[in-house]
Amino acid sequence: MASDAPKALNHLGQSLWLDNITRDMLDSGTLKRYINELSVTGLTSNPTIFNNAITHSKWYDDEIRKQLDAGKRGEELFFILAVQDLSRAADLFADVHRRTGSVDGFVSLEVSPVFAYDTGETVKQAKSLHQAANKPNLFIKIPGTKEGLPAIEDSIFHGVPVNVTLLFSTDQYKAAADAYMKGLERRVEAGLSPDVRSVASLFISRWDRAVVNQLPQEMHNTLGIAVGTQAYKAYRDILESNRWQRLENVGARPQRLLFASTGTKDKNASDVLYIGALAAPNTVNTMPEETLLAFADHGNVNGALPRDGGDYQAVLDKHIKGGIDLTALSTKLQSDGANSFVASWKELLAGIESKSKVLA
Repeated sequence: MASDAPKALNHLGQSLWLDNITRDMLDSGTLKRYINELSVTGLTSNPTIFNNAITHSKWYDDEIRKQLDAGKRGEELFFILAVQDLSRAADLFADVHRRTGSVDGFVSLEVSPVFAYDTGETVKQAKSLHQAANKPNLFIKIPGTKEGLPAIEDSIFHGVPVNVTLLFSTDQYKAAADAYMKGLERRVEAGLSPDVRSVASLFISRWDRAVVNQLPQEMHNTLGIAVGTQAYKAYRDILESNRWQRLENVGARPQRLLFASTGTKDKNASDVLYIGALAAPNTVNTMPEETLLAFADHGNVNGALPRDGGDYQAVLDKHIKGGIDLTALSTKLQSDGANSFVASWKELLAGIESKSKVLA
């Protein structure tokens, strides 16, 4: 590897997480190598990642046969496989988790989107998945949609660490932070420890992909970074608020801002565009494997995001003048993201079903 960029990012105070997991990555020692050599301190997963890993390889076949013999099928079978992988990954990050006072070293598992509009069922599944894995460094991913916010608050109240996913705008991020703090405030009121961890995942590259055909060349690939920077300023403002400081004084720890979807979608742009641009202390950047390797090879870190967000407002204003309705677009991106999650989930379960038939 030609660059010390991952280490530099780490020294700046940003956690570098991998947005991928496969059983092969665990069996071959690849994940362990990324931890040792590329400063990787956590990882995230999603249904698409698992679908590719389970249905397009033979790595899971023996375990699927074993679970089929035990009468497991469909979603139950999937969660058994996912919890096995993520438990192993959680063990690999256990040292990081201990060394950082349980701030870092997390892995993430998503709840089923079937319960997207059912708070009670989402919370029930979040609790049962967290108990099944029985790892302190496992986040349960819950979408930060309007319907997901009460489930986030309730899960936090019940002591389940949450990765709030599918956030696209600063307003959506602030709503997720509010749900987190409400959950903690309820714990304090009930005499429980407010030390329940969370991250809030803001998706970056989809902004630029959504507006690419509506803007002149010189504005391409500038919107996602501006939105990320705006959210970073809001994050720092929240951490300095009286409301947060009251929680921190009784033992709460910050819900960290996480930059997600940071693989470059534009073939004409730098493949590490979003990594160097969003280097910020006390945040997380979760990146696809391809982006991680590119960043390790030729990335660089030229300082941190400014606390006040720098010129993000000028960039956003330019987009508004160019005819982009940022509020409407953030709502559409979140709704499209939720629909695509459901589609990926159905595809995953269909893939497991057809593989089960072959292996049965």
